[in-house]
Amino acid sequence: MSVATREVILDAAERLFSARGVDGVAVRDLARELGLTPSSLYNHFRSKQALYDAVLERGLRPIADLVAAAWHPGTLRPDLMRVTIDGLVTHLAAHPHLARLLQRSMLEESGSVLALIERWVAPLYGTGMAVIRETAFEAGWDAEELPHLALGLFGVIFAYFTNSAFIQPLTRSNQDPLSPHALVVQRRFLEKAIYRLLGPIHQQVRPNGESGA
Repeated sequence: MSVATREVILDAAERLFSARGVDGVAVRDLARELGLTPSSLYNHFRSKQALYDAVLERGLRPIADLVAAAWHPGTLRPDLMRVTIDGLVTHLAAHPHLARLLQRSMLEESGSVLALIERWVAPLYGTGMAVIRETAFEAGWDAEELPHLALGLFGVIFAYFTNSAFIQPLTRSNQDPLSPHALVVQRRFLEKAIYRLLGPIHQQVRPNGESGA
């Protein structure tokens, strides 16, 4: 299978899985979307579960790598955080259905789906909590608040893309939420939000490198 063919199949699968969930998508639906027969689709992926796993692999591995690379023990590094945020926004914009797919998948009751999500979400959560623990005390957080902080950061990062289809009607804006300008604003917002949540409480770090009380 060529790289181009694989990407086309994964794009269609990502979109359909995000809209209907795994149980709501049949192989024949995917094949019809791609102009293939079900048997020819099985030539590329041995099962719907294998295709779903490949969608998660493509979508979540880069995020896991970015979060892991952002961890610099002992301090919040604005330069690393900026690179991480840029990478996350770029990746999520390139895969606009991924955030909604992840949200939907985390609500699925299927054991196989939960196992696949556990494979990705648990390491992401563990790495994220390691970063948070390193900075939480200076940022003014209590230990019992850390799980709430982790979930809050998850929402801050993913919610924009999960709800991108609703941004225009809610804000009555003509601007595409995934336009280059809108993504610049989203990057700037995330830098400010994350620094204000995790930076030292006595000297919050701003995205431009300045600091203030």
